Amino acid sequence: MKTEVIRKSGTGKKGKTLFFCSNCGQQASKWLGRCPSCGEWNTFVEEEIEELPNNASTFRYGGAPQSMAAIEATEEDRVLTGIAELDRVLGGGIVSGSAVLIGGDPGIGKSTLLLQVFEKLAAKGLKVLYVSGEESARQIKLRGKRLGATASEMLVLIEVELESILARLDELKPAVVVIDSIQTIYSTAFSSTPGSVGQVREAAGKLILFAKKTGIPVFLVGHVTKDGSIAGPKILEHMVDTVLYFEGDSGHAYRIVRCIKNRFGPTHEIGVFEMRDNGLAEVANPSAFFLAERPEGAAGSVVAPSIEGTRPILIEVQSLVSATSFGMPRRTAIGVDHNRVSLLCAVMDKVCGIHVGNSDIFINVAGGVKIEETATDLGIVAAVSSSFLNRPIAAGTVVFGEVGLTGEIRAVSQSEVRIKEAARMGFKRCIFPGKVSGEKNKTVKSGAIENKIELIPIRSLGELLENIF
Repeated sequence: MKTEVIRKSGTGKKGKTLFFCSNCGQQASKWLGRCPSCGEWNTFVEEEIEELPNNASTFRYGGAPQSMAAIEATEEDRVLTGIAELDRVLGGGIVSGSAVLIGGDPGIGKSTLLLQVFEKLAAKGLKVLYVSGEESARQIKLRGKRLGATASEMLVLIEVELESILARLDELKPAVVVIDSIQTIYSTAFSSTPGSVGQVREAAGKLILFAKKTGIPVFLVGHVTKDGSIAGPKILEHMVDTVLYFEGDSGHAYRIVRCIKNRFGPTHEIGVFEMRDNGLAEVANPSAFFLAERPEGAAGSVVAPSIEGTRPILIEVQSLVSATSFGMPRRTAIGVDHNRVSLLCAVMDKVCGIHVGNSDIFINVAGGVKIEETATDLGIVAAVSSSFLNRPIAAGTVVFGEVGLTGEIRAVSQSEVRIKEAARMGFKRCIFPGKVSGEKNKTVKSGAIENKIELIPIRSLGELLENIF
């Protein structure tokens, strides 16, 4: 096995070295094939460390204990970005002194969105600083002209040395700071190269400490690995207050900003954007956006309401069931859990008598949305049944609910919110669990809802097949 060895050159003296896991930051005195902390293989790299005197501390707040009652903090301390979708994901705006980590594939729109945010903040008279270690000032200016981000209060700093950046921050005292990207920043206290475990941890730690001491929010842009997670030690996500991920691909115009951690608001909230020539535009009605190209009267297509954070979104679940040409039938799922699809197919075969075990099954959530909740189980079963029987689902129908191993339909949370969103989008029938989650023997009843949409509560998969077509 080859390991990455980083030495200080030109001194002729061998410094003390330790091995760090590039995935989680685990420290070891020797190279290990498998990380005992995260379980990843061949992730340990050797880095030279700087020994500091016992009385030298690079991380120190210097604060004193305070009474909780004496601490003043209000929600009005948040700074609105001027982009409603981003404010929603952040929990209502930027919190003073917060550290926000933003990750995503190259070219997906991270820098574009931040420049648009800075333009709106600068238009309010706030001084903002954009620190870049990847682009020149001229490149940022050209992109800013295309986006309309040319405010005089927006300052651009091209720098990669951590100590110089911190000195500039102390001098300028901006209202908000962006570091693009954290993997390009290095500290002169370490001899390892930028992007290494030690450098990323040191740079992020010092910048977060600066944010907490001064109350200046800091946005950190992070590179991502092949599997889509933020590059560098996993501890980086634990250090910051908020972690946002950009989702989407070049084949779709939409971009989703998903919050997976937020100390100041709900997690798993999403903001939906559309990529245009002049930057990212907000999508105020995601349900209409994702259903815009849905085919009418096609077998294997069904609409299911999903809850993303606090927002209901209608999505289209598509299924294609065909005779297999191989000895082993294929199960392909895009946007939903592959294992969940296999489980639901087994339940259909055992309980409903729909024998799809010898067929290839392909499941896709249209638009590239990723759904993790089990409320879409009923939608997957309905789409597979429709494609297998080659019968289109009745027009204007939405379905949602969790499916158990015995074929029972289990309740899910926020049923009324899902039904109201379906009624608002013009759907006429809703098939949903007979019981509301958390309340015994109670079904969803609302006169305002019933006047707009027919409610069909069911308790088993057999009842689904009786009402779906």
